[in-house]
Amino acid sequence: MITGETSGTTATFVIVDGWTVTVACVGDSRCILDTSGGSVSNLTVDHRLEDNKEERERVTASGGEVGRLSIVGGVEIGPLRCWPGGLCLSRSIGDMDVGEFIVPVPFVKQVKLSNLGGRLIIASDGIWDALSSEAAAKACRGLPAELAARQVVKESLRRRGLKDDTTCIVVDIIPPDNSQEPSTSPLKKHNNFFRSFLFRKKSNSSNKLSKKLSTVSIVEELFEEGSAMLAERLGSGDCSKEPTTGGGGGIFTCAICQLDLAPSEGISVHAGSIFSTSLKPWQGPFLCTDCRDKKDAMEGKRPSGFKVI
Repeated sequence: MITGETSGTTATFVIVDGWTVTVACVGDSRCILDTSGGSVSNLTVDHRLEDNKEERERVTASGGEVGRLSIVGGVEIGPLRCWPGGLCLSRSIGDMDVGEFIVPVPFVKQVKLSNLGGRLIIASDGIWDALSSEAAAKACRGLPAELAARQVVKESLRRRGLKDDTTCIVVDIIPPDNSQEPSTSPLKKHNNFFRSFLFRKKSNSSNKLSKKLSTVSIVEELFEEGSAMLAERLGSGDCSKEPTTGGGGGIFTCAICQLDLAPSEGISVHAGSIFSTSLKPWQGPFLCTDCRDKKDAMEGKRPSGFKVI
């Protein structure tokens, strides 16, 4: 396998449905929200080991090693990296040569804007290495979206030069003339996959990241989920059907793809997981074989004997 085929990428994915904005991210590309009131908030989390203590703790707890590059004489240079592989990110897509500790499980956040709208700035790490979120928003205010994206790139190049990918997309969410406040029921139009897999409703004790959104009347924070372990996202059984009694036997439902399963086919999300807090691996939620294989791959659990050549 050639080197290029083992290299991965970061990703930031945005869905705009009326006033509801859903963002999923892996790595250190970023999406920020600039509201009409001038408040700037991050809708993503940077998965850089240097800056993210929670991700460092997750990697080391899983058996990975976090440290800087050591050169002659034992001098350490550069950002913190995960070893083996030496990647400075804790999450990415497709990095097959960095061990099982780098996972592609996204941080997901969902917010609802007021009918005043707002501006989304989505950009790769080359932009954010040069500009803070506030500086990027300020640099392009008053410009239409296309020119705004060009201005953000221009400003980052002026400050730091071309040292990394500097891609930027600007999306303006503009209220129509006869705007109406959207329904307060989030995910109404989303399928069960989004409800059960991507999201877990925030609790009172949840992470205070971007708490700014909750205190500003313009934006309402609906969901936030940052766990790297899918078993935690799938919950304790709410997303699957309990087996029925009598007749032709019980039927389970895969918590991800919603496929109906016979009792002998369902695999508990807790089965064989050293990260699970459940002492009963026969409890749901349950997954079909294909979704369990995908879940294991996303969490870095590769078949024994797997090698990258």
